Amino acid sequence: MALDPTPLSDDPPAGRLVLVRHGQTEWSRTGRHTGRTDIPLEEAGIEAAKSLADRLAGHRFRRVLVSPLLRARETCRLAGFAGAGESCPDLLEWDYGADEGRTTAEIRRDRPGWSIWTGGVPAGETLEEVGARADRVVAEARGAGGDVLAFAHAHILRVVAARWLGLPPAGGALLVLGPATVSVLGWERETPAVLRWNDTAGDPLD
Repeated sequence: MALDPTPLSDDPPAGRLVLVRHGQTEWSRTGRHTGRTDIPLEEAGIEAAKSLADRLAGHRFRRVLVSPLLRARETCRLAGFAGAGESCPDLLEWDYGADEGRTTAEIRRDRPGWSIWTGGVPAGETLEEVGARADRVVAEARGAGGDVLAFAHAHILRVVAARWLGLPPAGGALLVLGPATVSVLGWERETPAVLRWNDTAGDPLD
């Protein structure tokens, strides 16, 4: 799957893509694969989502994209963007199919050495299908004419970052992402780059 890592014209790149993973849920805390199961934030996740407001406040985003799932929508609202969020189905988490709700340890009892990046999921999405959704998110962000904010989930955001950089979707395996973190994808001159990743430090965006 090819994605040109350079801008589509000679004009300077227009903006950044700011990624926010949702706050902690019971399943994220216990390591269960949470694809389309629509579960809420835990109390710790709520507090962490609220803390994002100060970090993002005052920054002007051209668009705010949000996964339709509750945990992402709650994080968006608590971070202060309830009225601005646009539902974006391409930001849904990976459909884990028959592995939904299972931990990696449980899956590896059936499939030793399994990794989602190489082993796939029965009756779920392929890595290539997730990559195609990520490409559409990247294209929307690059066409927005300014900074874009996206609230979503760990695996889809890791694939989005890989595709921003021009890596294959499996490049997301290199980019660990915790709950309620802020990451910034941007440019080093004309080259796509990671400007901040998996940040929990509490520093403002600008």
